[in-house]
Amino acid sequence: MKIASINVNGIRDAVDRGFLDWLAQQDADVVCVQNLKAKSFELGDHILYPEGYEGYFLDAEEDGFSGVGLYCRKIPKAIMYGLGFPQCDHEGRFLQADYDRFSIATFLMPDGSDQKAKHAFMEQYQEYLTKMSRKRREYIICGTWHVAHKTVDLANWSDNQLTSGFRPEERAWMDQVLGPTGFIDTFREINRDAGEYTFWPKLDQDVPRSRQEGWRIDYQLVGPNFRRHVVDAWIDYDATFSEYAPLIVEYDLAL
Repeated sequence: MKIASINVNGIRDAVDRGFLDWLAQQDADVVCVQNLKAKSFELGDHILYPEGYEGYFLDAEEDGFSGVGLYCRKIPKAIMYGLGFPQCDHEGRFLQADYDRFSIATFLMPDGSDQKAKHAFMEQYQEYLTKMSRKRREYIICGTWHVAHKTVDLANWSDNQLTSGFRPEERAWMDQVLGPTGFIDTFREINRDAGEYTFWPKLDQDVPRSRQEGWRIDYQLVGPNFRRHVVDAWIDYDATFSEYAPLIVEYDLAL
């Protein structure tokens, strides 16, 4: 099973820059997208239902803001829209597809431009993650968490310790998620090296991404029972339709 996750940072702009061509080449079972910045009723069928996929979307109430989606080759048994608290659901930040043995979610954390709002979200989301970890069902949570967890996840970490996304309290929150709460960072199960990033705030398309200062703020998290199913994980640096790069993980599981 191959799952891709990508913050498109505006689905219509991403399509203009080649997102659908990229999607057609992936042979992914599920593609999780975040930050659509468009309502699904504004999009054409070629975006909503690309060949071979069923699309599911949760729109933000505000125009041109947030929103998440799932492209699924196999139709899920159920779709869960939101998490039941207004900040998440009204802003279109969580969408989950349920299959027989596990669930796959697409997720977008607030970016921290409003620190108070981000911390409020993190507090409520932590409660939900704790409940998820206690269930017998397994989860794969994909998306932009807007937190670089460790110093290896940020190119210029020493100058960004007070920057949203690398503040001590945010990193401590990720310590909790990836510690006592019990979730596993699939990418780090495969790749322990520094210099692997998914976001470039000052992306220069004329300079290779490998030479630019980036952040790794996108994750696919799983419960401890799924650690053994992670086969491979990589970042697609050649996909340049967004300031974010797709994170792709292969699992020895079938939908």
